[in-house]
This record gives sequence, structure tokens and C-alpha cells, in this order.
Amino acid sequence: MILTVTLNPSIDKLYLVDALTDDTVMRVRECRNTPGGKGLNVSRAAARLGEPVTAMGFLGGFNGQYLESLLEGSGVTSAFTHTDSETRSCINVWDASRSRSTEFLEPGAPVSPHDWERFLKDFTDRLPSADAVTISGSAPQGVPADAYPRLIALCREREIPVLLDASGERLVSGIRALPTLVKPNTDEISAVTGRNAGSFPDILQALKELHGAGVACPVVSMGAEGAVLLCSDGSFRGTPPVIEPRNTVGCGDVMLAGFAVGYARRLPVEDRFRTALAASAASALSPYTGDFDPEDFERMLSLVRIDPMSA
Repeated sequence: MILTVTLNPSIDKLYLVDALTDDTVMRVRECRNTPGGKGLNVSRAAARLGEPVTAMGFLGGFNGQYLESLLEGSGVTSAFTHTDSETRSCINVWDASRSRSTEFLEPGAPVSPHDWERFLKDFTDRLPSADAVTISGSAPQGVPADAYPRLIALCREREIPVLLDASGERLVSGIRALPTLVKPNTDEISAVTGRNAGSFPDILQALKELHGAGVACPVVSMGAEGAVLLCSDGSFRGTPPVIEPRNTVGCGDVMLAGFAVGYARRLPVEDRFRTALAASAASALSPYTGDFDPEDFERMLSLVRIDPMSA
């Protein structure tokens, strides 16, 4: 079972428009509501890949109830800690004329210290059943600064692979707790290590720094160019096929889901990497955030390249 942590979930609203124009009334061609937040994108993608998934975090109010109803039938088990605060909504406007998106992200409602302690107990109770854990995204006001390090430490104590995808100080403090895998982009790894990640040699040096500090498998994601991974088995560049994307929002979350599935199944590193990149590429072909067609995934799986890199 994959256990996903989304401390700041949302109702994600995708608005498909023919062309986004300033200073006018826009007619939305199609609207789709999905259970969102980076960790819930991971949850749905991992379930789509055939793994049992339990989703944790905070939910509250009518939006919280609606979000749980949207999870029904997705293959994701809801195990959220309920609060009195209303769960947020976020909007992604997809401009079909330019194949570009504009996102509007609401802040999460605050949680109390009591809410956090209840979540921590819920998480600790569920952890022994997990084959892999993912921790994704931001945290609402009220969650302590050391939240991610505490969760990572609980996983490490039980020798459960824990994968972190965060930004800013949450990423920095999380890395210090030494998760199994982190997935920063080039800007984020530059900020974390103080190294310019403008070339592949620079990226490899930054990855070596994280790996040397104790992160088992640091990965740098580069969007359509793929990703670079370093672990005890070596360093690898993964390259997806060239495609015409329909919606790139959530592709990084789907990549993390692919890695989590690989860890849960105890796959070799190259197969984990291939699964992650194929799922991410398939997600870019879907108009819906954090989702993909299983047939697209199988096709991408055969087209992804994984190449060893010289140190």
C-alpha cells in the first residue's frame, strides 16, 4: 500500500477555454472538478497504475465532504483527519489556443495544534501498513515548521521508503531529514545546494551533494527534457518521447506516483525511473490534471529512454 500525505488538499477546478482573453467575459467550454493538491494527484495516479493507495491530510467543511465524494470509485482510500476549517479550491484555466495554463491557488485554511496532533497519531497508526510514503506540496497555517522532518523520521525508523516533493523551506528542512527520494527542479536544487544547475555536469554535482549527505535517490526534473537521477546504482538520464502536450499541470506529481509505485513493487532503479517518466508523459497527453489513459502509459513506457551517465 502507498500512503500519501497531502496536508493542504483542494477542490481543483479545470476550466477549458478556447482562448484566454483579458478584460472580457470568458465562456468556459468545459469544467471538471477533481480532488486536488499535489499529494492527491499522486494518489490518483498511483491508483491508476494499479497500486492500493491510502490518502491522508486535512479535510474540513462542505468542500471537504465534496472532495471525499470525488475520491469514491478512484481506488484511493480516504483516511483524512477532519477539521472545522473549510477545504480550499484552486482553479486551472487551460488556454487551448496556446496550450498554456494559468493557475489560481487559494491558501489553505488554518489548522489548530490539536488538529496536527490528531493527524500525527493517525499517520503513525497507518504507517506500519505502508510499502512507500509520499509527502507532497505545501502545508496550511498552523502546521509546525518541522512537520515534514518528523514524518520523514517516522518513516526512516520503520525503514519505509519516503518520497518528498515540496518547495521552499519545506523542501530544505525535509531534505535535512534525509528522505529516500526528493524531486526538485533545476531552480529548486540550485537554491538548496547553492550550485548553478545550468548544465548536466552541474546537475550531477548537485545530485552528488545531496546523495553524499544521505538522500538515497535525488532526482532533478526538467519538464519535457526528462530528468536526471543519482543513486548507489549510478547516475541516469531519463528522456521521454517528444509529444504534443494537452495539459502539463500535475505531471510532476504523476512522476512521483510512478517512483512510489516502483518502490512499493521493489523494482530495479531503471524500471522505477522508466515507470515514473512514462506516467508523467502520459499525463501530459490528458486534458485532466493528475490523470492519464493506461494505453498512453503503456505506449510511453516503450518509448522512454534511460541512459547511464558518466560521473
